[in-house]
Amino acid sequence: MISLELKLQSLTSDDLSAILELDKACFGGLWTMEGYQRELDSPNSVLLGLFSPASSLSLLGMGCFWSILEEAHITILAVHPQYHCQGLGQALLYSLLKTASDRGLERATLEVRASNLAAISLYQKFGFKTAGRRRRYYQDNGEDALILWLPDLQYPQFQTTLLQWETMISDRLNKSSWQFRFF
Repeated sequence: MISLELKLQSLTSDDLSAILELDKACFGGLWTMEGYQRELDSPNSVLLGLFSPASSLSLLGMGCFWSILEEAHITILAVHPQYHCQGLGQALLYSLLKTASDRGLERATLEVRASNLAAISLYQKFGFKTAGRRRRYYQDNGEDALILWLPDLQYPQFQTTLLQWETMISDRLNKSSWQFRFF
């Protein structure tokens, strides 16, 4: 079986058209080019992309978080629909959480549509707990958002958890013929 290489890297202005293409495929055009440019320019924003030379798509997935005080506020986690259910979301979420931990952030939080059961399941697999609900948060349809929370990114046991996740993610990616190099 041939393994397809996945590469994680920070996104740059050169990736803007691919970012917008992925945003449109996943969210129907959630953010504008100017919005993504602001993210790329902000020193408090981390925007990571998942690439594969074996894919016709230039950008398979992306994740973003804002550093707010000691918190990583995850704003985007997107995998192109063509690549759903292959472990790429796990690899991206792991990478965001590892980056946040490496930067000294203490916890992670995010909002997710209450109906997005696949995303909620992914976040729960990584230890996120429901901390609350934002009523009518999503402007497109008035849907509620669940507020999810993951504490303790600076506790020593979190490093052990990261290693356990690496094994889980590697196993999942290998089943879909992906190879991912953890950093």
